[in-house]
Amino acid sequence: MNETIKLINKRASLRKYADKEISQQDKDTIINSALRAPTAGNMMLYSIIVIEDQEKKKLLSKSCDHQPFIAKAPLVMVFLADYQRWYDYYNLSAVKEFCLREDINYSSPSEADLMLACSDALIAAQNSVIAAESLGIGSCYIGDIMENYEKHQEILSLPEFVFPISMLVMGHYPEKRPGIKSRFDKKYLVFENEYRSLNEEELDNMFAERSQKFNPDNSFNADNYGQLMYARKTGAGFSKEMARSVRTMLKKWQK
Repeated sequence: MNETIKLINKRASLRKYADKEISQQDKDTIINSALRAPTAGNMMLYSIIVIEDQEKKKLLSKSCDHQPFIAKAPLVMVFLADYQRWYDYYNLSAVKEFCLREDINYSSPSEADLMLACSDALIAAQNSVIAAESLGIGSCYIGDIMENYEKHQEILSLPEFVFPISMLVMGHYPEKRPGIKSRFDKKYLVFENEYRSLNEEELDNMFAERSQKFNPDNSFNADNYGQLMYARKTGAGFSKEMARSVRTMLKKWQK
């Protein structure tokens, strides 16, 4: 097994960090690795905000579902789906006038453009995760940055066609590393040639290990693991806020 595969297999989300700063050289390596990520048409439809200001870290730790470890992270990076820069360049390049002259329909960025920009941003983020891992620096994705769109737009000074799709917090691994969580067996996730829905027996088998750890004495009054996960994740308040936030943002891309 080569070193890259070893890194991928031992990586775990890190929320407690060693008392050690990340050097500027390592920060540059992480960011430069992000910039080498695959990107649609070499357009690089993303931006990265490195949060150095401690007060902003504290604000984000509260607005992102009240997670104090965010404020303690030595490195915080927000990955933005960004089509604003290209449309600013299109304006500079008189694209509207060109379209009028050539009878081409000119339009604002669409939902499809947003999806493409989100893909670009997340691919870049994962490149930075692997680069950091190779330097002994752990990371944790914060999807909650998609919540509270209006607040994050203000905190980060985001223009119209920019959306924070993910945030990464990073720090050196402490002496005691977090454990590696199991994953679902690939037979439930990887198919040949076409999608296949799982039958009831396969679903039961897929979730068997997690169901065995289900505690019937839970705060959600759930009767099984499926009910527990819906209450904790899919149907939770933060998930509803994320949906509201994304719908608010999408109005700008639906013109």
